Amino acid sequence: MKKLIFVFFLGFLHVYVVAQTKKTVVKKHVEYLASDKLQGRNVGTKGIEKAATYIERYFKKNKVKPFFSSYRDTLGNLRKVAFNVVGVVPGTDEELKNEYVVIGAHYDHIGFKKEANSQDSIANGANDDASGTAAVLEFAKYFSKKHTNKRSIIFVLFTAEEMGLLGSEYFADRLREQNVNVYCMLNFEMIGVPMKGDAMSYVTGYDMSNIAEVINKKADTKLAGFLPTAKKYQLFKRSDNFSFYSVFAVPSHTFSTFDFTNFDHYHGVNDEADQMDYLHMTQFINQFIPAITYVCNETANVVKLK
Repeated sequence: MKKLIFVFFLGFLHVYVVAQTKKTVVKKHVEYLASDKLQGRNVGTKGIEKAATYIERYFKKNKVKPFFSSYRDTLGNLRKVAFNVVGVVPGTDEELKNEYVVIGAHYDHIGFKKEANSQDSIANGANDDASGTAAVLEFAKYFSKKHTNKRSIIFVLFTAEEMGLLGSEYFADRLREQNVNVYCMLNFEMIGVPMKGDAMSYVTGYDMSNIAEVINKKADTKLAGFLPTAKKYQLFKRSDNFSFYSVFAVPSHTFSTFDFTNFDHYHGVNDEADQMDYLHMTQFINQFIPAITYVCNETANVVKLK
C-alpha cells in the first residue's frame, strides 16, 4: 500500500510517498512459511531449513545486512543444529547508531501433531508465528529502503522459541558478551487475526514500561492496549521479549492480537494460512511503521521502564 502524506511547508504542497507493505506480499510470506512442504518448521528439520533460507533471501533481496558474518547465528545452547536469522539496518545518527532497537519474532513451530477426527498431522503455525515473521520481514524491508532510523535496528527471527525461548536466550546473551547497547526490544507474536476491543493489539507487560504510550503516540489508531488475560497467564514471560528483559533490563515487550477468544487453533493442525486476516495484518504492519520510526529517532530516552 502506498500512502500519500501531504505536508504544507512555506506555502507549498509537498507530496511524500511512503513505501509500505501490501496485502499480497504479507500473504505470500505466510502462505510459504505455513505451507505443508515446510512440515511445521520444527527445529532440526528440512522444513525450518527452508524457512531460514526464505528469510535470508528476503533480507538479501532488500539489502538488509547480516548482523554477524552471515545471516545465520548457530545456537550454542542446543544439541540440534539450530540458528537464528539476523539482519541489521545501521542507524544514521553518529551517536544514536550505537544504540540498538531489536525487532523480532520466532520462525519455528512444533512440527507434527495428532488430533482426533483429523487426517491432517501438520501443525503449520500460520498465526504462531509465521504472522509475526511476516511483520518483521516487512519492517526490515521498509527501514532498509527508507533508512530513516537514527538508532540501529536489529531484525531477528528466532529459532527454538517453542522449546523454551532458547533462540532468544542465546542471542541476548551473545549481544551482552559483545557489549551491544540494546535500547529496547519489540517482539511480534500471533498477529494474524484481529482482536476484540478498542486497540489493534495488546502489549505484554503493559505496566512495566511506557511502551504502549509511546507506540500509540505516533500511530493513527490505538495500536497497543492492555489485555487482562495476558497478565493473568503471565505472557510477558512466555515469549522472546523476556530473554532481553532478563539480560538487559530494558523495555522488552511482545505485541499480539491473539486474545484467547478470536482463534481456536493454537498449536493445532488448523493453524493454516487460509485462517489469517491479511487485510488486518497489512494494516497492523503499516500502522506500526511510524511508531517504530519514533522509537528509533527520538533523541531522549523516550522508552523507559517504570
